[in-house]
Amino acid sequence: CKCNFISFIFLSLGTGSNILSALQDLFWLLKSKAEKQLQIISVLQWVLTFLIMGIACTLILMYILCTDCWVIAALYLAWLVFDWNTPKKGGRRSQWVRNWAIWRYFRDYFPIRLVKTHNLLTTRNYIFGYHPHGIMGLGAFCNFSTEATGVSQKFPGIRPYLATLAGNFRMPILRDYLMSGGICPVNRDSIDYILSKNGSGNAIIIVVGGAAESLNCTPGKNSVTLKNRKGFVKLALRHGADLVPVYSFGENEVYKQVIFEEDSWGRWVQKKFQKHIGFAPCIFHGRGLFSSNTWGLLPYSKPITTVVGEPITIPKIDNPSQKDVDFYHSVYVDSLIKLFDKYKSKFGLLETEVLEVN
Repeated sequence: CKCNFISFIFLSLGTGSNILSALQDLFWLLKSKAEKQLQIISVLQWVLTFLIMGIACTLILMYILCTDCWVIAALYLAWLVFDWNTPKKGGRRSQWVRNWAIWRYFRDYFPIRLVKTHNLLTTRNYIFGYHPHGIMGLGAFCNFSTEATGVSQKFPGIRPYLATLAGNFRMPILRDYLMSGGICPVNRDSIDYILSKNGSGNAIIIVVGGAAESLNCTPGKNSVTLKNRKGFVKLALRHGADLVPVYSFGENEVYKQVIFEEDSWGRWVQKKFQKHIGFAPCIFHGRGLFSSNTWGLLPYSKPITTVVGEPITIPKIDNPSQKDVDFYHSVYVDSLIKLFDKYKSKFGLLETEVLEVN
């Protein structure tokens, strides 16, 4: 590597460039390489957090309980019992954590962009339907649980809450880390509290397709699991929260997955996990840590562009009928398809591409 840089300097001198110019070019190359490494590290730490942090912290806590430092673990467990319901009450977000520089490196690795199409009123509450799930919901996390793409500047006065599996908030340390980013459990208690007891200007981001949708995500495929997902519409009606369709172009491109046929043993196992545990184990791979030509856990550096669509005004109905739910669900589906069709060619898809709604 040093020989290459020295050769680069001598080559520059040989072509008539001065030493200062060569050193400036060398500095730029070093800086560019350092930034790329920081981007890789930022994404790797997040992937490891997603996959193992909850289990790792639980095992470490159990180990500490068996050592001379058991008092530390006991104090944390006491705090955990006292703080158990905090995730259900909007959590405990930290603007400091949301503004960490590491998230900007995370953003630039792909890169990830957030596109605003309409203003949101701070006097209303919102439920964002995020599509598609992808393997890890990378766009959802970066755009709404950090300030890397400027969500607070694009939607001033709006507090985003990304909803995820409630089981994550039973894991020590992980629960506090998630709450610091404004992440909340995707259950009725939590959503009811935010939309009814937390004032206005709240936006709950729900990845509507969930684990079922993640089983079908693969590069080149644009499909969403939505036809029978109507619970979020009913919640919106009960609270009079406007629905906002969100589509993330490129979310399915960053990992490659083994897709099992519907009647295969692999799909049977995945569905059993999904039913009883809440998530579906996917067999997937990205690129390696040191080379994009090898397999590994790092996602491929493909652009992800998240487009926030036009809000759909929803009336407040304490006990919405199935007819009400079906009507506004159909309006939502139509709005999502229109959003996809309007922006698909702008973000790398063919005009003939059709959004598949399952």
